[in-house]
Amino acid sequence: MSNYHCLEVWGDLACFTRPELKVERFSYPVITPSAGRAIFEAIYWKPRFRWHLRLVELLTPPRYLALRRNEVKEKAPSESTLNRWRLGNEKIEPIWADASGGNDQKGRTQRQTMALKDVRFRLHAEMVVWPQAAGEITSLEAQFRRRAARGQCHSQPYFGCREFPAYFRLVEDPSKEPPPLDLDLDLGWMLYDVFERDRYQDSSAAPSVSAFEAKVVRGRLEVPEYSDPRVRKPQRREAR
Repeated sequence: MSNYHCLEVWGDLACFTRPELKVERFSYPVITPSAGRAIFEAIYWKPRFRWHLRLVELLTPPRYLALRRNEVKEKAPSESTLNRWRLGNEKIEPIWADASGGNDQKGRTQRQTMALKDVRFRLHAEMVVWPQAAGEITSLEAQFRRRAARGQCHSQPYFGCREFPAYFRLVEDPSKEPPPLDLDLDLGWMLYDVFERDRYQDSSAAPSVSAFEAKVVRGRLEVPEYSDPRVRKPQRREAR
């Protein structure tokens, strides 16, 4: 694990929504690989590499908090619609929270969220450079460590929802840190990511949801490689 980078992350609230319970959100008890990746990317990311979360250590027991929030029913408009608005080719139609106009698909509604509270994890991730940038790995890793040690980030890291900020510190020597909780959990199928990890630098690649059977053993959740057969993913359709 000498080439891994370690962060201790914590926050007041978190929600890593199970896909089968996305309307009335119910959080996994542990951070998902995609949410952990996003924290590293918020600190430092370039098109020359990708982050792969390898290991999650639980430092506090999972505790839930029920929240009710007002949410709009409509989805954000598509990219093509936004471009037409930007170019003035179509009239802008904002999402109004308090004006349904007799349409049940508009306006706002109350939804419940089963969120986690007082969370703290230790995340171990590997910086995987693309072949064309193999010679830059040393400098890229040094830049990440420098930024993380100073508390710098491109955007505020968060735990699943942007209103749940995540705070972090760089762990220089994980072997000197206290051990994780002595806790075993069988989490069933967990969301792995929403992108094809081996094509992440390809901006034209369509979203591709993958999942794996997650098990916490003595407070440690190990994350397999994307290419591992334990990661279930849709069959790739090659462009013709």
